[in-house]
Amino acid sequence: MSERQIFTLKQVVSSIKKTIEERYHSTYWVKAEMHKLNLYPSGHAFPELVQKEGDKIVAQINGNIWKTQFNQINKRFIEIVKEPLCEGTNLLLCVKIVFNESYGLSLQIIDIDPSFSLGELQKERDDTLKKLHELGILNKNQSLPFPLLPKRIALISAESSKGLSDFMQMITESSNKYTLETHLFPAYLQGDVAIKSIIQALNKIKKVSQHFDVVLIIRGGGGEVGLSCYNNFELCKSIAEFPLPVLTGIGHSTNLTVAEMVSFRHAITPTKLAEFLLVNFKELDLALQSAFYIMRSGSKSCLSYSKTAFKNMAAMLKQLSANHTLSAHNEISLSSTKISFSSRQLIERAEGKIERSIFAIKGLIKNQLENNSSVFKAYSPRLNLAAGKKNHSESNQLMSFESIINALNPENVLKRGYSITLHKGKLISITTPLKEGDQISTKTEGLTITSTWIKTEVNN
Repeated sequence: MSERQIFTLKQVVSSIKKTIEERYHSTYWVKAEMHKLNLYPSGHAFPELVQKEGDKIVAQINGNIWKTQFNQINKRFIEIVKEPLCEGTNLLLCVKIVFNESYGLSLQIIDIDPSFSLGELQKERDDTLKKLHELGILNKNQSLPFPLLPKRIALISAESSKGLSDFMQMITESSNKYTLETHLFPAYLQGDVAIKSIIQALNKIKKVSQHFDVVLIIRGGGGEVGLSCYNNFELCKSIAEFPLPVLTGIGHSTNLTVAEMVSFRHAITPTKLAEFLLVNFKELDLALQSAFYIMRSGSKSCLSYSKTAFKNMAAMLKQLSANHTLSAHNEISLSSTKISFSSRQLIERAEGKIERSIFAIKGLIKNQLENNSSVFKAYSPRLNLAAGKKNHSESNQLMSFESIINALNPENVLKRGYSITLHKGKLISITTPLKEGDQISTKTEGLTITSTWIKTEVNN
């Protein structure tokens, strides 16, 4: 058996370093996402680089950017992208593969192409717009009715956001004249974490949407890369389909993000957004003041016209009343004379008719009495006979009822040999609650027998 060859750890890592330096001696352009920047106070950065497929990380390696390179790259990034290097962005990196005996394998970042980052942002923006258009929801939020006075406002922002501070300052300054109610739903507003955070805030607001009129997404200023999350499809879809108008003030003045395009309205800054909300109150205030002025002027004119018309009408009514009173007085006098003459004539005629009617009625009554007397005399014998028969029949029927009643009299029943058994003065029946030892009494003709109850048998 041959003797094992043993190497020290330093010999192994030194061999690996030599092999990598001989194999990877050139620089390479690598596309990767900067997951974490890890910038230290020394000025050196040690970013974590990843490649994702969907939400899954399929490759990962550490990198380093020395202070000198970092300052140069960051300066150029600010000039072109309008924002410093930040986490959660796809980058095109010029790297050199290095191996250190103590820190292992890493990528030394020599340069970063800022134009690539802008291109990636534009690609994501175009893809999101295409998907929203295919779903037919690109303008869905903008088609919602906007409240006349958006008083109840749900705010999505970071508590420390300068944009939120500027917005609230304007709202507070107008509080003496207009009242707006705000409620903050805290969220991250930049980077990959902002997507999930803003969507969660929207979902919370949706559960209590009946308590709000509009939703505002507010942040401070920033460049294109810092706004990349506002081109994310899921976030833009949530905004487009939200049941309340969503207004954005995310603080930039260059190309619009998709989130701003699908929102009900967007403003360059949170301050401008506050001005837009307050304009609704000011315009309605001016309209109400104008309406009040018109109503007050119109009311004064109407009152003045009505007073004049009332005076004229009163004078006219007074004159007409006097004319009608005089005319009515004359007509009443004339009518009184006519009625007096006509009444005397009518009374005389009526008296003649009454006398003739009385004479005729007396003759009729006398004839009728004579006729009825003859009829009564003819019917008198027949009525007497019928009355006698009726009395005899009713007398016989009463005697029959009396015989039946006497036969049913309990005393007569006892005389025929029957008896009556009672318990506590009540007739015993099948429902009487008797128990052994109860005292019962039996009545017969002339006797009352007291007994003790032994048992009960029910007859079939």
